[in-house]
Order: sequence, then structure tokens, then C-alpha cells
Amino acid sequence: MKYSVSKPDKTLKGSIQLPASKSIANRALIINALSYSPYPIKNLSDSDDTRVMEQAFTSNTNHFDIGHAGTAMRFLTAFLSMIVGEWTLTGSERMKQRPIGILVDALNSLGARIEYLENEGFPPLKIYGSHLKGDIIELDGSVSSQYISALLMIAPSIDGGLTLRLKNKIISRSYIELTLKLMEQFGVKHAWKGNEIRIAEQTYRPVQYIVEADWSSASYWYQMTALAEEVDLELEDLKLDSLQGDCVIAKWFEPFGVVSEETEKGVRLSKTEKPLPKNLQLNFIENPDVAQTFAVLCVMKNVPFHFTGLETLKIKETNRIEALQNELAKFGAEITEPAHGELQWDGTFPLEKVDNPSISTYKDHRMAMAFAPACQTYGPVTVEEPMVVTKSYPAFWNDLKKVGFIVNE
Repeated sequence: MKYSVSKPDKTLKGSIQLPASKSIANRALIINALSYSPYPIKNLSDSDDTRVMEQAFTSNTNHFDIGHAGTAMRFLTAFLSMIVGEWTLTGSERMKQRPIGILVDALNSLGARIEYLENEGFPPLKIYGSHLKGDIIELDGSVSSQYISALLMIAPSIDGGLTLRLKNKIISRSYIELTLKLMEQFGVKHAWKGNEIRIAEQTYRPVQYIVEADWSSASYWYQMTALAEEVDLELEDLKLDSLQGDCVIAKWFEPFGVVSEETEKGVRLSKTEKPLPKNLQLNFIENPDVAQTFAVLCVMKNVPFHFTGLETLKIKETNRIEALQNELAKFGAEITEPAHGELQWDGTFPLEKVDNPSISTYKDHRMAMAFAPACQTYGPVTVEEPMVVTKSYPAFWNDLKKVGFIVNE
């Protein structure tokens, strides 16, 4: 399947109900289960990632296929390791290529029994749930923060609690902070000094919890606002003062003339004229999920850039560094990787531009959503495998239509 996407005018007006934050929803589901709460989590994300997490807690099976949902794979590996029983955890072919050995080794050192069913260090996993005993664990802070969050969430329920010592540079710190803030809302305290996080054995308190709107999904509307000329757009249930680290994009988009104003319903976006940055330099170490959004925006606005902090992009749904280089080349831009975890563009178009480029999405929802707005300035674009957006934002294409985009199969 392919979608042709175009925008006949430069206006952007309307009200959009953003999906709930899957980062919050997925963590809340784990914590809610560990608190033995009688209350269901409200306003859960309808993304694939959250749906498979929710199914794991409501199904009667001991075999879970989580598809492409990397968050679910990591969080459930830790959760199931301490739930008595035998569990099988598998996923898509891409999921079977995504490493999980660091988390498995850490859990096994606490007394878990987790085995690999195919390739060493990768899913699928056989998990024998058992009693875990607390210890001090050293982890490389430069690996996925989801390993760290997975361990932190089960820490209060481990005999003796848990201490994590994070070596090297900590990436995606905002996601670790998000996890700890959510745990606090369910009554769990922690101590974070330097690179050491200590969580004592304690009990989660059941609370009635409502999930806020997703800032990663909001990034595409900020991008569309930056590419439009006349804007009056409300993003419902979004909070400027958010638990999510990606709320920083409200500041990051200001140089592109995007104005954010909190309202009773959410956040209202408008547009002012501003001179564009001469060279945009951003560090995505805390916010890797919005890197594609900014890369596409800069090429569409002819803004040279140098991005750093992209170390984890190669182990996401696809190799996002390579994917961006391949697809932005279709717009004439040659994107370089001057060093590991970096992307750079000099603002020139040395490659041959393609009319109505067909964008490969690599089974990656963020590739589809980051490239669709390019049609606002470049002209029609075609998006391959467009339904990959269901991973995080199932209503994305319908929401585009609500504000005047033309989306055709």
C-alpha cells in the first residue's frame, strides 16, 4: 500500500486530538500492575505498542508476540522475570534483531532465569518467573534508557531493592526521569546521586491515573506549523509543563516562528515571521524520537544543520541514520555522518531531486510521519507502507485530512 500526500494551500487551522503518550501509558501499565491497583489506567494510548502491553495484562496466555513494540519487549522482559510462571516473549523479524542481552544479563544476575530461544542476546526469550534478590548492577548509560527504566520499575518489588550504577555518558536521561516521576506518583521514592540510582524495597500505592497527550506525536504538528504560513491549530490535552522530555520542542521550534500558548483544552499553535537559523545545532541525546522531524524540516526550509546525540538511532525500528540519508537524498540533500551519533547537512542540494518522491518507511512509524509534511513545500510525496503509523499514532492520516491535506491510496 502507498499513500499520495499533498497540501494545496499554506494554511493550517483546526483542532487535533493527539494520541495519549505511549511512553507514559506503557510505564503506567507496568507500575499499575505492580501496585495491584483496582483502578484501570485512563486515556490509554491506542498505539500498537500500548495495545500489546495491555493485552499482556488481560490475556490468559503465557506466550506473547509483541510485534515491533520495542518498549513492550524490554518492559515485559523485566516484569515477567519476577512473575511466577513460564513465559515466552517474541516479536517481529526486526525485533529479533534488536539486542536485549544487557537487560537479560542484569536480570539473571538478580536471580532471574531467562533463556534465548534462537540467537544469543536477542529475542525470542523463554522466561521462568522467580523471586529476585536486590544487588548493585552496573549498566552502560549510553545504551537504551528502556533497559534502565525496565529495571527501575521492578526495583521496589525486588527483595532488598536495587542500586543501578550507570557508566559512561547517560543518554535519554529525560526518559529515565519520566520513569522515576511516574513511580513517585505511585508512592515510590528514589535517590539519584551522580551516576547512581538507589531504590529501596517498598510498596507501590494504587492511584487513579490519566495519561496526558503525546509530545512525540505533537512534534509532527509543530513541523507542519513551521512549514505553513497561516496557522491557528489547537492540540488537545497537550501540556507545556509535561512529564515528557520531548516538551522541549516548544522551545526548539521557536526559531522557526512557531508560537505555543497553553489553553484550557491544550496547546494552541500559531505562526510568526522570523529569520530562519543560519545553522541549526541541536543535541538529541535526551530526545532521539524527534530527530527525524527536525532533519526533514531543515531540508524543506533550507536550514543547514549539525545534530549530535543520535547514538541510539541505529538500533530503533530501523537504522534511522541510514534511512534519513537514503530518503532525504530523494530531495537532493546529501546528509553526512561526520562521527558516530551525528548528522550534518551543509544546506546544498548536490543530488538529483525526484518529483513526487516515494518515501520508504522501513517499517518505522516515525519515518512516515516525519516525511509526510514535506509535501507542504516540496509538492506531492508518496509514503510507502503508510499504516506503520499505527505503532504510535493510528489516526495520523485522518487527522491530516481534517486540516486540508489530501491523502489518497
